[in-house]
Parts: sequence; structure tokens; C-alpha cells
Amino acid sequence: MINAQGIMLSVLGHDYFLSYNRIPWMQDAPIRSVLNVQMSGPEAIEWPDLDVDLEIESLQHPERYPLIIKRNALDFVGV
Repeated sequence: MINAQGIMLSVLGHDYFLSYNRIPWMQDAPIRSVLNVQMSGPEAIEWPDLDVDLEIESLQHPERYPLIIKRNALDFVGV
């Protein structure tokens, strides 16, 4: 399922909601590219058209994987 807030993904019998807040690079991606997802080894998934890889662990425990995006060299990135 794809909607305005994100993507619902089913991996190895578990459903995960991937919010565009956490994966902003998919928000404007073509649907064909988002649907082209595959396993990348036993513990990861990948979107080859988008050059995106995610560990399944990051879907199960997103709080352990904080995402910090730096838009350009002048942006300040702090924790």
C-alpha cells in the first residue's frame, strides 16, 4: 500500500509502515520504482531503481536507527 503518508511493506510475514518522515527519498519516487523492492540477503531489502537499502532490523526497531539528513553543506546537523 502506498498513500500520502508513506508505504506499507510486507517482509517475511510482517507488515511495516515506512513513513515519508523516515524515508523522504521515496516520497517523490515513481510508483514503479517503489514497487521494485527485493530481498538483499537474509537481513535486508533493497530498491535497486532508487539505490536504497534498509536492514530489516531498522524496520523492526526504528528507534534504534535515528535518521539525520543533511540537505546541503551549509546545513547544521546536530544530535
